[in-house]
Amino acid sequence: MQPKKKNPTGTTEILRMPDSDSTSPDLSAAAKPANPTLAIVKGPHTGQVFELSDVLITLGRDPSNTIFLNDMTVSRRHARIDMAGIASGYATVEDLGSLNGTWVDGAIVNRALLKDGSTIQIGTFRMVFHTNRKSSRIETAE
Repeated sequence: MQPKKKNPTGTTEILRMPDSDSTSPDLSAAAKPANPTLAIVKGPHTGQVFELSDVLITLGRDPSNTIFLNDMTVSRRHARIDMAGIASGYATVEDLGSLNGTWVDGAIVNRALLKDGSTIQIGTFRMVFHTNRKSSRIETAE
């Protein structure tokens, strides 16, 4: 065990989890669905992958939601994902006034853009959003 390093300036240090965190595997790597996906990577139902084929997706503890997250840390109608911009490579997530909030890439949000690889934390669930778009080549002039 290494000793703790002291901060000589006394300032607060902010540490970010690297993008290549081994605790967040790409659960969709084997089969690439035609539609964007949301994969649960931490919490109840880890490994479950939802294919997002509707324009509006609701998430919450009520079974009538598009994505049912059955845990007391999740509000009945917790958040909504709007897929209207997916043709441009993004979607948006909006908190619907939940008690515990909605977190995107480590920050609490009311509304945020989702891009390929964005993490969403709702209650004890950590999920990864994948657009599943085919990568395009950018030609460069020589």
